[in-house]
Amino acid sequence: MEEKTLQKLEYREIIAMLVERCTSQLGKELAAQLKPSLDLEEIKQSLSETTQAKEILRLYPDFSLGGVRDIRRSLNKVKIGGMIEPSDFLEIADTLFASNRLKRFFQGEQGQKYDLLAAYCTDLPNLSRLEQEIKQKITEEGEVSDAASPELSRIRKQLRSLRGKVRDRLESMLKSPEIQKYLQDPLMTIRDERYVLPVKQEYRAQVPGLVHDQSASGATLFIEPLAVVEINNEIRRYEAKEKSEVMRILRQMSQLVAAHEQELQDTIYALTQVDFILAKGKLSNDLDCGEPLMNNQGYLKIVQGRHPLLKGEVVPITVYLGKTYDILIITGPNTGGKTVALKTVGLFVLMAQSGLHVPAQTGTELSVFTGVYADIGDEQSIEQSLSTFSSHLTNIVDILDKADSRSLVLLDELGAGTDPTEGAALAMAILEYLIDVKAKIIATTHYSELKSFAFNKERVENASVEFDVNTLRPTFRLLIGIPGKSNAFAISQRLGLKKEIVERARGFLSQEEVRTADLIANLETNQLLAEKERQEAQSLKRNAQELLAQVKKRELELKEKEQTIIQKAQLEALNIVADVRRESESILKEVRKAKKLQGAESIQKMQEFRQNLREKEDLLADAAYRETEGPALEASDVEPGMTVLIKRINQQAQVLAKPNANGEVLVQAGIMKVFIDLKDLQKIEKEETKQKREKSGIGKIVSSKAKDISNELHLRGMTVDEALFETEKYLDDAYLAGLSIVRIIHGKGTGTLRKVITDLLKKHNFVASYRLGGYHEGGHGVTIVELKKQ
Repeated sequence: MEEKTLQKLEYREIIAMLVERCTSQLGKELAAQLKPSLDLEEIKQSLSETTQAKEILRLYPDFSLGGVRDIRRSLNKVKIGGMIEPSDFLEIADTLFASNRLKRFFQGEQGQKYDLLAAYCTDLPNLSRLEQEIKQKITEEGEVSDAASPELSRIRKQLRSLRGKVRDRLESMLKSPEIQKYLQDPLMTIRDERYVLPVKQEYRAQVPGLVHDQSASGATLFIEPLAVVEINNEIRRYEAKEKSEVMRILRQMSQLVAAHEQELQDTIYALTQVDFILAKGKLSNDLDCGEPLMNNQGYLKIVQGRHPLLKGEVVPITVYLGKTYDILIITGPNTGGKTVALKTVGLFVLMAQSGLHVPAQTGTELSVFTGVYADIGDEQSIEQSLSTFSSHLTNIVDILDKADSRSLVLLDELGAGTDPTEGAALAMAILEYLIDVKAKIIATTHYSELKSFAFNKERVENASVEFDVNTLRPTFRLLIGIPGKSNAFAISQRLGLKKEIVERARGFLSQEEVRTADLIANLETNQLLAEKERQEAQSLKRNAQELLAQVKKRELELKEKEQTIIQKAQLEALNIVADVRRESESILKEVRKAKKLQGAESIQKMQEFRQNLREKEDLLADAAYRETEGPALEASDVEPGMTVLIKRINQQAQVLAKPNANGEVLVQAGIMKVFIDLKDLQKIEKEETKQKREKSGIGKIVSSKAKDISNELHLRGMTVDEALFETEKYLDDAYLAGLSIVRIIHGKGTGTLRKVITDLLKKHNFVASYRLGGYHEGGHGVTIVELKKQ
């Protein structure tokens, strides 16, 4: 594709929007280089990747690729034996952390569902040892840690001791009344990396030592007292040792990175690709786009397409090209939307061939073109002494030399800028040439001769942008099959031009021109009438469908209400029978006490009566808790892990084992494990489980929490008791809302708040695991908590 065509069709503006949505510098660079592809299979795969990325962002809004750094410079440096800085190591660790997080996401079900993106992550190398090595030896502040080596730990311990001695001696001098009167300020400071005191100039001789600096006015001398000179010298020697040991550690770690240089290169390549694909998904979401169908037959079908750069309420257009006709000639008033329609088609083709979704409805289909050529806008050039006509014609000559059967040609105001008769003749000749080479063409024009050309020529179709004469404004609707008519007379009359002048102007038209104008008017009227009837039919169809849906919904509600009433009545009957059974038990006890008086025959009759009552109770209980819509559960259907409903208590449970010889099934309901008779269980599907939960009070609570809950809890400024209360409540709410990862921000401080929160998390039922935040997550001031799955 030629760069000037990409500029004319505003493709670069779309690429700039894509670059903004990349999270890493590497992704931004890759997006900036995106060009349309000519390979159909490559385009289809790229579009499918965008679709998967869009779905991931929709279903997992917290999914992020944050942490990917541009570590190419560091890798190039270690590759040639160079040493990198501590901050460079932190960037490598961040990148490895992002890599591991991405790899974990695409394991299991997500990897199968989003296979195209997962393919970039399955072969990512495992560099956890390198990541841990960096985190162990480099602090979050970008310094080499004391724990990096025993020697460095010893040196720094000695340095702390020596600096403490210096401070102690200087503080002792500061507290001395004899010394204080010689000082400009009662404090110690540092000059040339040595501890000094600010001494007044006139008391230089009273404070023996080395002068390292003086104030701008000369009134203050910064003197290192002789009492600490030797200790300061010792500090400098240990600082040199520290620097040497730090350099040794950094060289050693640089060699370790160099050993994994190629693996790190592979990692940043995969992360860059995923970042780029996710950016395409974000762009599709933001512009409300969809994946188009693709072909290489030159066929275009854009359904309700919207130019992606237009703001506000945009009138969509529907365009067909390449099946029944290869040339579409669009006529209509200026600022009516002809050029926008032209650019929309061209930009859609470029976006689709770049693997980007297009803002159009389902059913949109685009073709792969080896060349897209556009002559749009005024290219008048003073420097080259070219008029508007000459500049357009120069561009068209270049297009005609390159166009073939796999080309899309977009021509704006074809033949304009010269004598209308000659311009129209030239335009028709150009179009005939393009027909012969079997290119696909969309052209805009004001020439009425081209309307007749479209009527009389095979595989050429008229179209127009609609104009409302009453409001004197274009509607921006594209009408295919209807040539644009001239509205000059109607507009002139509405603007106040005298009627007799308008009538006289009409008289100058030839009979053929009048007939053509009347034909166009009739065609437009019929087209609008047919469009109106089609819209009315669609409206009636929608109303009928909505009415049918309401009737079905009402019918379902009535059935549910009926079932509820029946169950309520059966439960009431069950309660009555249960009361009677309890009463019979009481009577039976009394009968047993009076056994000698009543006889064995009476006892037997009472036991039979009690048994009958129990049987009636069981029948009513079965009827009360039976769900007519649920599938029957057979012994062969029972599998460990399946979800069932205990009908008697209306409680969901999970099967732990197959039925035993007595027809009893071991299930777990909550924390209880019980044996339940098979006939008291009912199989339910996962979707039904979700619907039942949402219908219940719990479902409403979960829905409410999911809408309001944040994935962060701020505890800074709270007392321990307040923090514990808020944390327990938040973890309950987050678990109900279905959050998987939350952040508890407690700050660093003295560590007391962090400790009590950690103790709480250790024993909380809903917590699966927890850890302190990483370098880019807030460090020790944040605890990252993973909640158990529901």
